[in-house]
Amino acid sequence: MLMRAEREALVDYGKKLSLEGLCPGTSGNLSVYDPDSGLMAITPSGLNYFETCPEDIVITDLSGNIADGGRRPSSELNLHAAFYRAKPEARSVVHTHSVFCTTLGILGEPIRAVHFMIGAANSREIPLAPYVTFGTEELAETAVRFCGGSKAVLLANHGLVTCGGSLADAFELAVTLEYVAQLQYRARCAGSPNVLDDEQVDAAIERFRSYGQK
Repeated sequence: MLMRAEREALVDYGKKLSLEGLCPGTSGNLSVYDPDSGLMAITPSGLNYFETCPEDIVITDLSGNIADGGRRPSSELNLHAAFYRAKPEARSVVHTHSVFCTTLGILGEPIRAVHFMIGAANSREIPLAPYVTFGTEELAETAVRFCGGSKAVLLANHGLVTCGGSLADAFELAVTLEYVAQLQYRARCAGSPNVLDDEQVDAAIERFRSYGQK
């Protein structure tokens, strides 16, 4: 079985996404990329995370050619592949339909710097890409273009995409940004949120470069 360890990790993290409430039902998708082989392990289309086995994970190249697996890959395969092409440092992509990130996307708002934790995305705010039909190459191209140098992008009326140097990194960023989005929404409901300025966010971004156990 190709990429057995990556397949097992995707099964585990799919359950975590569901338990965290980031992907209701069969929504959302995850992938891991191996640059040495040029292959990507990606979750299958429309399969419940708690019913997914390692054998259900699909292995493809970045053109969508299936190298191993009997399931149909996620409908957002193009989206994942586009991020790996655009961001050579990325090893994992996580796409969620989390409530507060999606709510801001419906409101037509980026995730703003209402909390310093936004610095984890290497960005002063999480940009908002305009609405495009799911599963299309146009969505993939639009998401990557609007993401720019950030590690995440909101998709209008859709959800969130994060990428990272590992599956754990991309997952944790998705959790973090849902928290920041919730703070923004709640503060917005209560009044006018105080947004950190560029200098304050840049200082947080710099601190994140040495954060955690390297």
